[in-house]
Amino acid sequence: MTEKLYKLMNWPEIEAVIYSEEDKPHRLLGAHPEGTQTLVQAFFPGAKAVTYCPQKGRKVEMEMADEAGFFAALVPGGKPKPYTFQVTEADGTVKQVEDPYRFGPVITKEDTARFHAGIHYEAYRILGAHLMTLDGVDGVHFAVWAPNAVRVSVVGDFNSWDGRVHQMSRLWDSGIFEIFVPGVSEGENYKFELKVKGGLTYLKADPYAFGQQLRPDTASVVRRIDGFSWEDEAWIARREKLDFHKEPISVYEMYLGSFAKPEEGREYATYRELAPKVVSYVKEMGYTHVELMPVMEHPLDGSWGYQVIGYYAPTARYGTPEDFMYFINELHKAGIGVILDWVPAHFPRDTYGLSAFDGTCLYEHKDPRQGYHPHWGTLLYNYGRPEVSNYLIANALYWIEQYHADGIRMDAVASMLYLDYGKSEGQWVPNLYGGNENLEAVEFLKHVNSMILKRGRGALSIAEESTAWPKVTGALDEEGLGFSFKWNMGWMNDFLGYIRNDPYFRSYHHNELTFSMIYAYSEHFMLVLSHDEVVHGKASMLGKMPGEEPQRLANLRATYAYMMMHPGKKLLFMGQDIGEYDEWNEKRTVEWELLSEKKHEGIRQFVRRLNELYVSSPALYEKDDSWDGFEWINCINSNDCSLSWIRKSGREEETLLVCVNFADVERRRYRIGVPYEGKYVEILNSDGKKYGGEGRVNKTPRASRPVSCDGRDNSIQIRQAPLSVSVFAYVPYTEEEKKTLRESEALKAEKKAEKKAAKKEKKR
Repeated sequence: MTEKLYKLMNWPEIEAVIYSEEDKPHRLLGAHPEGTQTLVQAFFPGAKAVTYCPQKGRKVEMEMADEAGFFAALVPGGKPKPYTFQVTEADGTVKQVEDPYRFGPVITKEDTARFHAGIHYEAYRILGAHLMTLDGVDGVHFAVWAPNAVRVSVVGDFNSWDGRVHQMSRLWDSGIFEIFVPGVSEGENYKFELKVKGGLTYLKADPYAFGQQLRPDTASVVRRIDGFSWEDEAWIARREKLDFHKEPISVYEMYLGSFAKPEEGREYATYRELAPKVVSYVKEMGYTHVELMPVMEHPLDGSWGYQVIGYYAPTARYGTPEDFMYFINELHKAGIGVILDWVPAHFPRDTYGLSAFDGTCLYEHKDPRQGYHPHWGTLLYNYGRPEVSNYLIANALYWIEQYHADGIRMDAVASMLYLDYGKSEGQWVPNLYGGNENLEAVEFLKHVNSMILKRGRGALSIAEESTAWPKVTGALDEEGLGFSFKWNMGWMNDFLGYIRNDPYFRSYHHNELTFSMIYAYSEHFMLVLSHDEVVHGKASMLGKMPGEEPQRLANLRATYAYMMMHPGKKLLFMGQDIGEYDEWNEKRTVEWELLSEKKHEGIRQFVRRLNELYVSSPALYEKDDSWDGFEWINCINSNDCSLSWIRKSGREEETLLVCVNFADVERRRYRIGVPYEGKYVEILNSDGKKYGGEGRVNKTPRASRPVSCDGRDNSIQIRQAPLSVSVFAYVPYTEEEKKTLRESEALKAEKKAEKKAAKKEKKR
């Protein structure tokens, strides 16, 4: 080695590279001008020889500066030119290699400043793995946030998982490491190798990876998300204009792995195989949306996706990112919205994931009282760290903007809002005011909801929030959290508690039916009978119903009708709309074979009719968030286990009358007060024969009479089947009918007067 070359080389830094402890290898490796010449240095562990090969000019045999595989050469020209290396391995293999260290940074200082401020809403575009072309060379740009790591390398199929080969450079003081690796293609597996203080070296999956391997394998996978041809612009444009508070929303909640059986020999059907099947069923049943239990990559099937490892990666169980885009595109083309379950509350402790990511508690809190949840054995996000909140906010927007999701349903919001949620004394730390409110989580939720509102083009945000936290769906400028809707867990718990009772005892639990209307308009609610209610020993919906099978089926039909007629948007979990006997678990598919029996097909047909009636009746959704859309007729008849009310739109003629009988007693001439004189035509009866009932229905219109009942001047008499719900459409009298009715009433009054007079005459 020449003396000049020797003197130009930074030997301490060379040693740092060789021992994989250099966090800025770009300042050493690659080509760097030295006056009228260029110093070229490269590290190829174990290589026997390396030749510098410029695109123009002569090749130069590089000198081995260290037998570990460090090579250097001083070449003519003070301005570095495009070049490659010819590398001879120890076994004599020769390969041509593009030098990753000849490419400058891709991420800008503006990017890192926005990220550190927590406002880089497309952080996934700079971090993670991105296929791109730089200076005419195809490859992948890798970047990861690991501020406390001593050194970070990207390892994978492309470098034999050797952390010495592609050591990444720390960008100034940002804590972000990056490198462009030429020649890496889509589908290749990779991880980040981190060396942390103390010398420990380990592998981590990419937090921003667009793809991950199917469990039990844990590597991230290079994937594209930018090549799909969407065909749903009309759907998105329509969504953007709608006020969903005044629209019908009936959600079919589903777990993709349990909806349909795959072809023989495979564990799961693919997104592409599932799309037409889901479209066909959901469309026929009349649901407006599907809600998918988490499709983000997760290691444990039994978590159903609620313990997420790959927040940016659709699970490989069903295919690739493009396959999932196809699934959503097909549903949108069919007029079906797609809501995604999302878990920003906690993450699993799997060592290849986010836990202790860079040797410190980077994503979680260091204090276990703040960073660990005893309920789930999971770690809690540190929302006060801007880069962490940025990771999650960008992720919510990612699913909306890149996958065209119509809504995000946030799981376990209550556990985020309360520092002591599920914890005993001594297991939590009060906030700075001494309270149990998680102030940082509150700000995070407001932030993410503000961005969904601003950038989501009409996408919804839905909270699973089980407490009385105020203004969950309140406007952000009025101190609300800004959610579009909140799951009504109170209604669900009260109603299921009521309906489980034998009808004989229900009169003692009447307020469990009526209490929900006291707070029904305090939030924008969604009524839910979700997967959580049919697992872990809670029984299926049919299994919750009391009595012999005919009574159980009647109770179930009445349950679904009661939910559909009650104010609030709707959600029902798959399999419950066909009356499954068994609890749900992720290992089995929906028990479609039950539909060969009339009683289960009857349940399905009834839910189908409910959806049809719901979406076609403005009275059931147009004023869903106001007392103007609801009015009790009778809510105090606890002895009869009976309720009646009306649902209203802005047009009187669209009024619906709802009559509920939760007693196991038939009433043949049951009088109910009505709001207007006119006819009341039964448009739904849960005892209809086609639904599996006995057919004790009201076949002819019920004309009102000026007979006082329920505090109303007019009333009708109806037949009430046991354990049933009847819905009547109001039809105003025509002028001719009014005239005929008046004449009839006048005639009756005249005859009554004549009888009275005759009685008096007889007495004389």
